[in-house]
Amino acid sequence: MSPRTKKTSRRTLGFTLPPTLKKALVPSCLAALGLAAWTDVPLPATLRPWLALAEQHARTRDAGIVVDLAPTFAEAPLPIPATLPAATELPSTPAPRAALEDALALPHEHTRRVDHLGRARALRELGDVSGALTEVRRALHDEPSDTEALTMAARLARLQGQSELALAAYARLGSLMPEEAGALIQQARLLVSLGHHAEAVRVGEEAVVRAPEDAEGYQVLGRAHLASGELSPAILRFQQAVHLEPEHGYALNNLGFAYLRAGEDAKAAEVLARAAELLPHVAYVHNNLGVAWERLGRKEEARGAYAQATRLSPRYVQARVNADRMNRVARADPAPSDTRTPEALSPLPELH
Repeated sequence: MSPRTKKTSRRTLGFTLPPTLKKALVPSCLAALGLAAWTDVPLPATLRPWLALAEQHARTRDAGIVVDLAPTFAEAPLPIPATLPAATELPSTPAPRAALEDALALPHEHTRRVDHLGRARALRELGDVSGALTEVRRALHDEPSDTEALTMAARLARLQGQSELALAAYARLGSLMPEEAGALIQQARLLVSLGHHAEAVRVGEEAVVRAPEDAEGYQVLGRAHLASGELSPAILRFQQAVHLEPEHGYALNNLGFAYLRAGEDAKAAEVLARAAELLPHVAYVHNNLGVAWERLGRKEEARGAYAQATRLSPRYVQARVNADRMNRVARADPAPSDTRTPEALSPLPELH
C-alpha cells in the first residue's frame, strides 16, 4: 500500500492511533485471529488474558469507543525477599517444653520407636533402680504427659535420693490430674522431709481443697504446721484427720505428740493410748505414750511403755534413756545428771 493510501485509511477511520494503543493491539489482534480456532479447545493459561483483551477491544471498537488498554494489566507482585528486614522479623518460636519438663526428660534420639517405659519396669524388677530411672526419663522425653511414667519417675527418684526430680514429677502429676490429691499429698510429704515447710503447707492446703474427705490430706497438712512450730493449726488438722478416719494410728500419734508439745498431757495420753493399740509394733508410739504417762505422774505405766519401746527397737536411744531414768527413779537412786524434766526428754516427732 502506498503512503497516500495509508493516509486515506487514517482519514477514513476518523482518528489516529496513539503509540501505546498500537503496542497493546498487536498481541490483541494476534489472539483475535486465533479465536475461532480456540473456541472448542481449552486455552492455555498464558493466552487467556490476551483472548479476553481481544474480545473487549472488539466490543469497544464496534461501539465506536477508544480506550487506553494499558491499565487493564495489574502490576506484577514484587518478589518476596529471601530474608525479612530486621524491623519486621518474626518472633522466635517458643521452646517445645518448659523448664520443668526439661528437668524431668532425658533427651535422646532413635530411628525406631522404643518402649522405654517397658524397659524401666524390667530394670526395676531386676533391682537396677538407676537404669530404670534413666529409661523412664527417656520415656518422658517422648511423652511428657505420661502419668504412669511420671509416677514411676517420682518413686525411683526418691529411692535414688533425687528429691528435686521427685518433686518435679509430683508437681506435674498434680497439674495433669487437677481433680486428684494423691500427687499433692506425696509432694507435701517430701517437702516436709526437706524442710520446705511453708511450701508444704501451700501444697497440703490445695490437697485438702481437692479431696476434703481424704484423711491423708489433713494428716500431711498437720505435719507441715507441726514442723513449723504452729501447734494450733497442727492440732486442728490432726483432729480432722482422726475424725475422718478414727483408726488412723499415725494421725493419732501425731495428734498426741502435738498435745505434748502444747502441754495438754491428759489429751495426749488418751490419743496415744489409742495409737499404741492400733500400732502395737511401732516403738516411738509407745515412747510418746510413756512421756505422757510420766508427765501425769503415772510412773508404772510410763516404765511399761518405755520398756515396750526398747524391746521393739533396742537401738532407739531416746526410749532407752527414758527407760533407764524411770528405772533409777523406781530404785529411789536418781543420778545427778538425771535431774532433767520429762519435757527435756520429749521425743522428736515421728511423722508418717
